[in-house]
Amino acid sequence: MIANHKGEIPVVILLIPFLLGISVGINLRSAAYLMPLAIGFASLLILFLLLNFYYSRFKVYKRRWLGGIIIHLLLFLAGWIAVMNNNELNNSGHFSKLPAQRLLVRINNEPQIKNGLIHFTANVVANINQKHSLPATGTLMITIKDSAAVHMAYGDELLVPGKYTAIDPPFNPAEFNYKKYLAHQNIYYQEFLYPGQYRLVQSHAGNMFMANALALRLQMVEKLKNQMHNPNAIAVASTLILGYKADLSEDVLQAYSKTGTIHVLSVSGAHVAIIWALLAFMLNFLNRFGPGRVIKAIIIIPIIWYYAMLTGFSPAVCRAAVMISTVIIGKTYNRYINNLNILAISAFILLLYNPLLITDVGFQLSYLAVAGLVVLQPVVYKWFTFSNKWIDKLWALCSVSIAAQVITFPLSAFYFHQFPVYFLFSNLFIIIPTAVIMYSGIFYLLLPQIPFISAGLAWLLEKTILLMNAVLAWFEHLPFASINKIWLTATEYLLLYAIIICFFYFLYDRKIWLLRAGIALIFLLAVSISIKTYRSYTTNSIAFLNLRKNMGIIFKNGNRAIVLTNLTDTDKNYHYSIQPYLDSCKINDISLYQPNQDIRSGFLRKQDNFIQFRNRSIAVVNKDYADTISAIKQKTDYLYITGNPKIPLAIINKNHEYHNIIIDATNAPKTVQFIADQARALHGNYVILKRNKSFITASN
Repeated sequence: MIANHKGEIPVVILLIPFLLGISVGINLRSAAYLMPLAIGFASLLILFLLLNFYYSRFKVYKRRWLGGIIIHLLLFLAGWIAVMNNNELNNSGHFSKLPAQRLLVRINNEPQIKNGLIHFTANVVANINQKHSLPATGTLMITIKDSAAVHMAYGDELLVPGKYTAIDPPFNPAEFNYKKYLAHQNIYYQEFLYPGQYRLVQSHAGNMFMANALALRLQMVEKLKNQMHNPNAIAVASTLILGYKADLSEDVLQAYSKTGTIHVLSVSGAHVAIIWALLAFMLNFLNRFGPGRVIKAIIIIPIIWYYAMLTGFSPAVCRAAVMISTVIIGKTYNRYINNLNILAISAFILLLYNPLLITDVGFQLSYLAVAGLVVLQPVVYKWFTFSNKWIDKLWALCSVSIAAQVITFPLSAFYFHQFPVYFLFSNLFIIIPTAVIMYSGIFYLLLPQIPFISAGLAWLLEKTILLMNAVLAWFEHLPFASINKIWLTATEYLLLYAIIICFFYFLYDRKIWLLRAGIALIFLLAVSISIKTYRSYTTNSIAFLNLRKNMGIIFKNGNRAIVLTNLTDTDKNYHYSIQPYLDSCKINDISLYQPNQDIRSGFLRKQDNFIQFRNRSIAVVNKDYADTISAIKQKTDYLYITGNPKIPLAIINKNHEYHNIIIDATNAPKTVQFIADQARALHGNYVILKRNKSFITASN
């Protein structure tokens, strides 16, 4: 539904400066800006009120644009101020700003168990020194390696040591920025605990309403496990119906991701709409009475919000709950509201509560998808007309999938670097199974255990999920199922959206300048991608990676690379720290070698501990390095120290002549300090990789 003029979508227009203010605030959210911004906001507000009180005296009607500018500036500043107020580090009572021997923390989410470790976040309640307790604020991420901690739950209070550490930034190129991701959730510090390092002080100290909802969700997950047998089916049912993702396997996630149906595993608007449709059908009899519509709304809205809480208050669910609540109220009182305004109202409400939600990928994708359905779907639907009503209905469903995929493609490509080729067919396929899963699952969970009926519903639920998983796995393994290694710059990402807007608006309005602008933007995008690809294929480099306890060097020669590491290509650390860099460089030919292997290729030769890559050479010093002095010094560009060798630099210098020392992250802190001290004393150049970013050097 494209608005004919801005008067139809006033909330959308007002939302734009608010979003810009939030965006600026995310990059500039120091407390130093708060006072000037507050003064500016108050001054503009007073000016706006004065202009309204003395409207005639100042002849404001001759400058109607003035009021609009002030309102937009007020909303811009409001967004910026909201971000700074939301930033916990700007609070003087944040636990990191106060000394503490111990911290009293309260678990604020559902603890997750993964690989024998218990993960959760907790609100810091107090900093404790000796017997003195001082109230504190802030969020701490805690990991516990203790089988006795599996029974911990939301609301439990713990006493933990005050020895927390800052979240590490990404150390390797193209690596996921986990520090930034957590910072957008106001999490800046973490703590790892072993048995005996923590003590349970109190249980059930959190919000009782939330605690009961999470406890009920766990009971429902257990009920699914009672009569379902396949672990993947149970995991998908728990995720799809209840938003419980703890048991979801990587294989299942990959199948849904590569087929463009990952949105099914995120409880979102479609799921809430199914709940609404069911409740509306069951309470339809109330429409016959005078106050029946109001009673119906009073019943449905709280249930929808309770379901939202049950699923963990994800941004997509909250957006859908706000939108559907607004629609229900409008229908109750027979009011019409443009769907874009409803979407903007829900965004305003959520961002006022937490402006950092704008950084959540789920929030961005869900709002873009709905906006695409509202604005683009009618345009796509008009491309073809069919006289047969069933074919017309099928095309209507196709237009929904195309509109949602087109509008979300740049964002999903920017974040996830892939495009599902068969998204149209996979999305059409999952419509019926998803509805069957939701309805059978809801009835199974709501009804008491009834012989045959409960078992029948559980059987239907499990078999439907297994069928859906099998078909999606088939789609996943089809030739060219997905286009991978799509790495967009911020400029290319914005160009893509500009192209989409130009072409779809041209199809709607038929203005030739929109077509010309779209073609010009495509040319700019092609030039940008071509330059980036040319640079990637014509540059050669050596990347000394920081893989913490593992060793890793990447020798890039155009679109070919040799990876020297003790990791295998199936290792999770390889996919997290090495693969993203290879993909971002568009490397197609990858050879993987262990550190002790000799190598002979067209651009690299490795013999024992000597490596020659084009015009650069490396001498590797590891724990097997012989503590002897050779007759001839070996001249190299880099001395790469790995594996924690116990050899003084003075001995090494008698065997090697080099320009730089690379001390990798596998070395113990004492060894790193020992080598660095010696290098400084000898006025040598050195690079420490431990707790530092990787070192990349060109080699042309």
